[in-house]
Amino acid sequence: MAASAAAVMEELRGSFREGRTRPAEWRTAQLRALVRMIEEKEDDISDALHADLAKPRMEAYLHEISLAKGACMFALKGLKNWMKPDKVPSAITTFPSTAQIVPEPLGVVLVISAWNYPFLLSIEPVIGAIAAGNAVVLKPSEIAPATSSLFAKLLPEYVDSSCIKVVEGGVTETGALLGQRWDKIFYTGNGNVARVVLAAAAKHLTPVALELGGKCPVIVDSNVDLHVAAKRIAVGKWGCNNGQACIAPDYIITTKAFVTELVDSLKRVLERFYGEDPLQSADLSRIVSISHFKRLTKLIEDKEVATKIQLGGQTDQEQLKIAPTVLVDVPLDTELMTGEIFGPMLPIITVDKIEESIAHINAGAKPLAAYLFTKDKKLQQDFVSNVSAGGMLVNDVALHLTNPHLPFGGVGDSGTGSYHGKFSFDCFTHRKAVLIRGFGGEANARYPPYTAEKQRILRGLIKGSFFALILALLGFPREKR
Repeated sequence: MAASAAAVMEELRGSFREGRTRPAEWRTAQLRALVRMIEEKEDDISDALHADLAKPRMEAYLHEISLAKGACMFALKGLKNWMKPDKVPSAITTFPSTAQIVPEPLGVVLVISAWNYPFLLSIEPVIGAIAAGNAVVLKPSEIAPATSSLFAKLLPEYVDSSCIKVVEGGVTETGALLGQRWDKIFYTGNGNVARVVLAAAAKHLTPVALELGGKCPVIVDSNVDLHVAAKRIAVGKWGCNNGQACIAPDYIITTKAFVTELVDSLKRVLERFYGEDPLQSADLSRIVSISHFKRLTKLIEDKEVATKIQLGGQTDQEQLKIAPTVLVDVPLDTELMTGEIFGPMLPIITVDKIEESIAHINAGAKPLAAYLFTKDKKLQQDFVSNVSAGGMLVNDVALHLTNPHLPFGGVGDSGTGSYHGKFSFDCFTHRKAVLIRGFGGEANARYPPYTAEKQRILRGLIKGSFFALILALLGFPREKR
């Protein structure tokens, strides 16, 4: 496998060195081809997502297919301007000169994607890599085999396979790829694998973007429109892969006085969304695999946890389904509360005053997303100012990632680097500093032998003295040629 990975790298490196990926025409052609692929193969993509996750067609379209196409269209619209050098002011010490920042592709990049949104999380980084002019290898997740296989089949039919390749497989294949020298690695997944990726990248000093996760909190104040808040929380939790999403709410914080009202509202909303028997609902995604199913059911079988269930908790191993489950005041030292859940359980923590919730969030690792529902402007201001998270949203959940003008990424344990929109282009681009001078404007003061007079002029130049600039350009102090 190592030899195969090396052969892939050699071919892509050759294509990049030949300059195939640099022209705007090549980039545009690949992006347009991806749009055609998404449009023409929408049914196949939906079928693959259903095979991997039992994902409803509406959810597949809204959360993956439409967003992927939108990312392509946004890149096509902005690419010409993104590729232009940025002109910047020159310094007095380099007068006369021009200065600019030139965006250039990094080279050959590796995208390792995740299983929970296997189409979107694969194709969107690839869109950024292509727009930036790179050759790219996509390694889809083997845990979503139908989508992985579809990529391996479709991409060579639509894009330039001498510059864009798909490598399928599991741990062995991923390890072989990580053994190569990449110009950047983009990984979406969990922190444990991220450490393996970083260790491999360190051997070649390869830059890495990590899109991870964490325990995304939701603060719910008592002054909200509760029915609207409950609907938005519910669809953001269970309407996103049944909780198997990095930005899905992981837990709620509310007051002791308000928790009963909140639980009752969630119960009404969930029954409306998924019926009295959610395990039979076609609108609820299944758990991705038996191993993940067993991990999740173990969390709520804990004696300290099971007694805290207020709603749900039903499971069906044959279907790999777990009902939306709401719990209240689970002990904070249980596994449910210490690790990222990545499933349909939504614990609620109660506090005496809602302002205490900010300190609770800050006591843990920085989340990928943080959410607040309130009408209190001061609480909103305190939340935005004092909570560190990859991104945040007030009075809704998850929708911030749909705005291509906002960067999407983590901070601390939830990741490093960002993408979406132009940020995807920037993620795979080196911003090269370029200074251009002619042969005039010689300042003799910069050359040896160094004298007190030259030092005075140079100090003046560094301080931005126009008088010192004039003296320098006039050749003072005079020197023999």
